[in-house]
Amino acid sequence: KALTPAARRALEEAAARRAAEPELPPEDGGPSGLEPTRFNDWERKGLAVDF
Repeated sequence: KALTPAARRALEEAAARRAAEPELPPEDGGPSGLEPTRFNDWERKGLAVDF
């Protein structure tokens, strides 16, 4: 399916915004594995804390 000019412009703008974002430094002492806040809770040693 062909993109409309507005959709193409939006994709170009989004790519430019992503390129302009600074690279984040690695987190020291953070959780290993997947991001623990992905389900709006924090799991630590088998216990989930909602916030």
